[in-house]
Amino acid sequence: MKLEGIKETCLYTTDLEEAKAFYHSLLGLEIVSYVPNRHLFLRVGYSVLLIFNPEDSQQKISPPPHYGKGPLHLAFEVAPQEYDDWKKKIKSLGIPIIDEVIWGSGQESFYFPDPAGHVLEIVPEGIWDRAPN
Repeated sequence: MKLEGIKETCLYTTDLEEAKAFYHSLLGLEIVSYVPNRHLFLRVGYSVLLIFNPEDSQQKISPPPHYGKGPLHLAFEVAPQEYDDWKKKIKSLGIPIIDEVIWGSGQESFYFPDPAGHVLEIVPEGIWDRAPN
């Protein structure tokens, strides 16, 4: 048996309307579910980005309570030929690029904030690929 991937990941913010405007309207992610003041779920390829209001999600019984605070991180994977276009899009939206990195493999990635202060990254497909064992 082996785990196949990460199906969903979470961020937390108390302003879900602001998150919806950023992730759906600016970045173009499809809304899977939205319940004001509770959660916003967005499709990202085969995965789902869950954005919870931490004040609500830490009060739940089932699923178990969870929440986070402070700047969390996630990376969005893009086709290598779209990497520069994404960098241009982020800049054109007035979103600051706060860091750019050239990794040991020679591949690049860049970081930018969301409205809640989370650190988002754009990486080209294959950045974590490795030779088979």
